[in-house]
Amino acid sequence: MRIIEVKTQAKEELIDITARVREEVFSSNILSGICCVYIPHTTAGVTINENADPSVMEDILMTLRKIVPDSLPYRHSEGNSSAHVKACLVGTSANILIEEAQLSLGTWQGVFFCEFDGPRSRRVFIKTSSS
Repeated sequence: MRIIEVKTQAKEELIDITARVREEVFSSNILSGICCVYIPHTTAGVTINENADPSVMEDILMTLRKIVPDSLPYRHSEGNSSAHVKACLVGTSANILIEEAQLSLGTWQGVFFCEFDGPRSRRVFIKTSSS
């Protein structure tokens, strides 16, 4: 397993980590298999979505803010309940097939670290297995 560090700059942001995941897959020397990207945090997640147009990430964050507002009467006393809910909705792992030593992503797809309670220093676990 490899661990990469991500330093977030805002309370909420989606950071393209595709290149860093690709580097880990390349260094694994796996020609065919699977790559699991796992986020070991309760207020962050990972998703695969379009990385060609940055407005898609802005739209995703806008929608998450609308469906999970900070202003609900949450019972969790730390004040970050909306971040926990957003992490549940997005999820904490993504699996990507590896073929010919490359991530099998679609033309417009990228891997995004999703911060919902930043800014923070975060970790991303990457595990590759051959088939």
